[in-house]
Amino acid sequence: MTSQTVPRTVLTGARLIDGISDTVVPDAAVVIEGGVFVYAGPAATRPSGVDEAVFDLAGRTVLPGFFDCHVHFLMDSNADFTGTMLKNRPVVNVFQRVRRMRDTLHAGITTARDLGGTDAGYRDAVELGLVDGPRLHVALRLMSHTGGHADFRLPSGFDPSALLGPFSEIVDSPDEVRAATRRLIREGADVIKVCATGGVNSPSDHPEDEGLRTDEIALIADEVRRHRGLPIAAHAQGAQGIKNALRGGATSIEHGYLIDDEGIDLMLERDAFLVPTLSTFDLDPSGYTPQAWAKKQRMADAAVVRLSEAVRRGVKIALGTDSGIAPHGRNLRELAHLVKLGMSPLDAIRAGTIQAAALLGVADRLGSVTAGKIADLVVCEGDPLADIGVLGDPGNISVVIQGGVVKKGSPARSAHQTARWPSPA
Repeated sequence: MTSQTVPRTVLTGARLIDGISDTVVPDAAVVIEGGVFVYAGPAATRPSGVDEAVFDLAGRTVLPGFFDCHVHFLMDSNADFTGTMLKNRPVVNVFQRVRRMRDTLHAGITTARDLGGTDAGYRDAVELGLVDGPRLHVALRLMSHTGGHADFRLPSGFDPSALLGPFSEIVDSPDEVRAATRRLIREGADVIKVCATGGVNSPSDHPEDEGLRTDEIALIADEVRRHRGLPIAAHAQGAQGIKNALRGGATSIEHGYLIDDEGIDLMLERDAFLVPTLSTFDLDPSGYTPQAWAKKQRMADAAVVRLSEAVRRGVKIALGTDSGIAPHGRNLRELAHLVKLGMSPLDAIRAGTIQAAALLGVADRLGSVTAGKIADLVVCEGDPLADIGVLGDPGNISVVIQGGVVKKGSPARSAHQTARWPSPA
């Protein structure tokens, strides 16, 4: 489950991409003590201390722990949603979610935002050290109108939530919108997820269809302002729904595939984040109904054009994969998609670290390898600035450290080891 920490850990010899700087430190040292970074910079000027464990990472790269701002640990795939999940005993589904969380952590994601289908108890279990997984921010359930993207009642009339538990808030009046928001806050939501458009997988609508109206999203924004100021993440694919969400007060646009120039203007004006989730286009059709696959193919080419324009104009980007639709445990393949949109490898890495931390409101303590911040980091083989694709292979993520505790691998190599990393507790 967890590993022991050592009094003072020193990682040396690797190149350092700290998540903030424009430059890379080619021969760096990172010092961890008490679960936080106490130094990160050139090895030649690192402070020395007593009772140190020193590990030489020559040839590897140290980066901040990554974020995935859009996951669904509820399921493994579209087919899973109405297939094995309905056949499993509920406890099996619980353990499968825990395995997905661990696989995600081992892929280099030390913090994740689950945007529907995961109870706050999973977040608490990670915090308590009961399971290994990313630090979690949870939306609990999706909010939409009857027949909208959160209404998964099938044409037969069957409602999957009858067996899987509630993962939707269906609202059809202003009072219902306010009540649903209050329920989510009461149950421990870290973010409110709204459906401002239809989607690919919902059985009763299309991506260009409008969902919750601007005035309804504004009601949610008023409720969260009155409580804890929670962010609002808007599932929004069609151009008009994107603009409705932004005008209503959405903090982030999830997907944003068909964003138009006016939508980009609004994003820049309101300083909102875009979470592109292009990993959902990197799939085969086997997990989709023919109708859903036709919807997705219709959007694919236009999405690359429109999202590239958003990047060109300087919209803030945070990494998200929609894992659960896309497979879990290969989250950092999304970085290569961001580069194809026109981002530099360094900016793509920032989208998955300090920019994502800013979206989640934790950039003061996570998102970069900086003295004083919580010691979340990954070590990868090779140089991701030369080939961003190396991060997309979990096999190249040789070490994951979360809060100063090793969750995957060991910094030690027999040829370079100058100290012994503690064995698992």
